[in-house]
Formats: sequence, structure tokens, C-alpha cells
Amino acid sequence: MIVDIASILCFLWAFMIAVFAIPSITYVAHLKNLLDKPNQRTVHSLLTPRLGGLAIFAGMVSALMLFGVINSGVQHLLAGAIIIYYIGLKDDIVTVSAFKKFFVQVLATGIVIFMGDVRITSFQGILGVYDLPLGISYAFSFLVIIGLTNSINLIDGLDGLAGSIIVVILTTFGLYFYLYGGDNFKPYAYVAFSLVGGMVGFLRYNFYKATIFMGDTGSLISGFVIAVLTILFVEMKALPTAPSIGIAILFVPMFDTLRVFTLRIMNGVSPFSPDKNHIHHVLVDCGMSQVATVITLVVVNAATILVFSVLKSYSNHLLLMVLGCQSLMLVFILEFLKRKFKKQSIAS
Repeated sequence: MIVDIASILCFLWAFMIAVFAIPSITYVAHLKNLLDKPNQRTVHSLLTPRLGGLAIFAGMVSALMLFGVINSGVQHLLAGAIIIYYIGLKDDIVTVSAFKKFFVQVLATGIVIFMGDVRITSFQGILGVYDLPLGISYAFSFLVIIGLTNSINLIDGLDGLAGSIIVVILTTFGLYFYLYGGDNFKPYAYVAFSLVGGMVGFLRYNFYKATIFMGDTGSLISGFVIAVLTILFVEMKALPTAPSIGIAILFVPMFDTLRVFTLRIMNGVSPFSPDKNHIHHVLVDCGMSQVATVITLVVVNAATILVFSVLKSYSNHLLLMVLGCQSLMLVFILEFLKRKFKKQSIAS
């Protein structure tokens, strides 16, 4: 078997919890008017609950408690995730300032880095850098976790998009941890499969047209877990090209975040200013349906993972160069589509 019975049970339990909990959450959200109102940056047009993260997190945690292996690292990851859960839930009910959310993310990140000692200790030869000085290791790990946590949040813009991307990423990490992790890293496979189960159960209600959104609760928790698992994957050192493979696994959210931040800076605005320049916005604005956009981006991320898993025996530098070329090609394609659509709009 590719995975063991515990992994399957983690997935199934979390899936069932999410599937059975979300109708009740949706009912209460409508009853108490806890709904997301459409605005100029959203694609949806109806009042929709954004409390799906409650079911996702309940499924993940209960599955881990019942069938997972709770070692010290998993304990610290869950401790950080619980803190993220509460700030995300508050923001889904009443708006929370960006500073408060950032402060809580720093606190959760501090727990896993300082108490759990989850940090990047080496670049494994990238740019000739191997072991990192302690201070740089802590600082870089903070940036990675905070950045990846929010990159998953930023990709949550279409029905089913973020959830589907998260499932692809976590399934990949789960398989790597299970197949290569040994006793020290295998428990993180159960974390991945538990969150996948909760997310798949949530997606039952989130595909177009969605009856519920995951909200900040779901996206921030998923981003935080993915960020921590990314560092652990690199530190597992099962593959000499783990850093570049890790980037490939996260290709779509990382590409989207870097592209949007670059465009905002070039336009003279804060990189944190919200807009509709995300990759999914561009594709929809150019005439692609929401469903087709989601399928396209999921296929791009999954294909990138598959190709780079096959090429894992090559050097980090070569794989990073290929990733860079792929990113530039995608930028040119998006710009071509934007200009073509603009000309068609003017002509009509």
C-alpha cells in the first residue's frame, strides 16, 4: 500500500466531520447573518457564509487525536494552528485589523520555530550556501512561514480554487513524508492527510456555485500548516533537491504572490494593498469561466509537481532555473491575454 491504515483513517474521519458539520454551520451562519457581502474585489454575487474553516479544523484535529502520532513537533504545530484558528474565526465574524492578524501569525510562528525548533538550517548548496548562521536561520524561517501562510490566503479568490490547490500540495507532502520520512517525519504525513480529508469534505460545498467559503479560518490554518510542512520537507533532506522541489510543490500560490507584489510595487502602491490582479482574476477577466480557471490552475500546479518529481535527480540550480523560466513564460502569457482582451473590449 502507498499509505497505511492510519493515514486512510485520518483522511476519512476528517472528511466525514467536515461533510456532516458544514450544513449545520451554513444554517447557523444564515440564521445569525454571519455572511460575506460581495464587494468590488469579490467574484461572488450572493451573501455567503465564510465559516467553513471551523469544519476543516475540527476534522483535522479530531482525526489527528484519534489516529495520528502526536510527537513534540506535531504538538507545537497544533498549538500554533489553534492560535491561528481563533484570530481567523474572529476575523470571519467581525473584522480584525491587519496588524492583529500579523501579530498572531508571528506568535504562532514563534511557537513552532523556538519551541518546536522547526527552521531552515541549510540552503543545501544553493548559491554555494550550506549551513546557515543561527540568527539568519531564525529570520529566514520566520519570513518563509509568514509569507507562505498569507500566500495561501491570497489565492482564495474563486469557488474551489484554494481548497483544490491545498489538497494537491498537502497530498504531495503527505506522500513524501510517508515514503521518505521514517519515524521522525512520518507523523507529519498524518497531519497532511487529516487536513486533506477536512478540505475535501469542505470542497463538497465549495465548488461553483459555493454555498460556503473557508474564510480566513480555513485559509490561514491551511497556509500555516503548509508553511511548517514545507520547512520540515526541506529539513528532512530525503532528496538533495528538496529546496527546489518544495518550491515546485507550492508553484501557483508562490508565483501568484510574487507576481502581485511586484506589480503593486511597480505601480507605486503598498504590496499589501488589495486588488484584482491575481492570476485567477486575470483569467476570469479574459473570459475564462470560474470552473475552467480552477481546473487550469490546479493542473498547472499538479503538472509542475509531477515534472519536478521526475527531474529530482538534477541539481537545485538547474531546477530553479527551469522554475524561473516557467514563471517568466507564465507572466508573458498572462500579459498577452490581458492585452488581447483589452483590444477586443475596445473594438466592441
